[in-house]
Amino acid sequence: MSSFQGVVPAIITPFTEEGRVNEEALRQVMEFNIQAGVHGFWVAGGTGESIMLEDEDNKRIAEIAADQNKGRVNNIMHVGAPTTKRAAQLAEHAARAGVEAICCVPPFFYPRSHEEIVEHYRVVAAAADLPLFAYNLPSSTGVEITPDLMGKMQDGVPQLAGLKHSSSNFFNVQVFARMGLACFTGSAALLLPAMTLGAVGCVDGPPNMAPERWVEIWNAYNDGDLKRAEAAQAKASEVFELFGEFGYLPCVKAVLGYRLGIDCGDPLPPASGLSAEQIERLGQRAEELGLGRVN
Repeated sequence: MSSFQGVVPAIITPFTEEGRVNEEALRQVMEFNIQAGVHGFWVAGGTGESIMLEDEDNKRIAEIAADQNKGRVNNIMHVGAPTTKRAAQLAEHAARAGVEAICCVPPFFYPRSHEEIVEHYRVVAAAADLPLFAYNLPSSTGVEITPDLMGKMQDGVPQLAGLKHSSSNFFNVQVFARMGLACFTGSAALLLPAMTLGAVGCVDGPPNMAPERWVEIWNAYNDGDLKRAEAAQAKASEVFELFGEFGYLPCVKAVLGYRLGIDCGDPLPPASGLSAEQIERLGQRAEELGLGRVN
C-alpha cells in the first residue's frame, strides 16, 4: 500500500488581524493534529484558503509545514494556480522546502482539453519531482477529473501517485483504486464507506477540529472491527451539524481556536467571520458535542 494514506486533514491557515499567516497558530494546529494521530496534512488547499493568498505566503506555509512536522507525517503541499508557470514555481519551491508530496488542482477558469491538462500536470510534477496528487474539485474548478483523464495522466505524468476525489461521483473511488491510484475521499463524512471501496483515507477540513474522531474510524476499520468503525463514523459526522448554522470555514477556525485556546483568525475577505455572540454560542455547541478545550 502507498505510504500516503490515512486521516489527512486539509489544514486551515490561521491569520492575524492584518490578514497575514499566523505562524505560531499554524504550528499549534498541526501539533494538535499530530498528537491526535493523523497521518499527514493537505497543506494550503481549499480549506487553507491558498487561492486567496499571494504566492510568497503559500511558499512560507510550505516551509512552516516542512519544518514543524520534520518527517513525522506526510505534508502534501498544494501548488495549484491558473497558469502552468506559477504552479511549477510553487512546486519547485515546495520540493526545496522539504515537503513529501505535492497536490494540484487542474488549470481553471478557461476550458482546457485533456491534452492541455495533462501537459500542465507534467510540467508541474517535473518541477518538484515528488509524488503528485491531482485535486479533483469540480465544484470549484469546473473541471471533472474522470477515470479517462486520470488514465491519460498515468501515461503522461510519471510522478502521479493518486488524487483527492471531491466529486459527487462516489463510485469513481472504486474505479480509481482499481487503476492502482492512491485515492483519498474528499468527504470526511464518507471515510468509512470510501475505505470499503478501496480509498486509502480521507482529505477534508472537519478532521482539523476533531482529529481524534477520524483517527478512531481509521483505527477501528484497520483493526477489522466494523461495528466500532460504524459507531466512530457516526460520532465523527456529528460535527457537520455545526456548519449549517455557523458556516464551514468560520466554524472550523473558531472551533480549533476554542479547543486550543488560540486565535485562528477569520477567513479572508470577502468571506465573513463570526460575531462575538456566534463564537460564544459555537463554543457551547462544541462542548455539547464533546469538542471541549484541550489546553
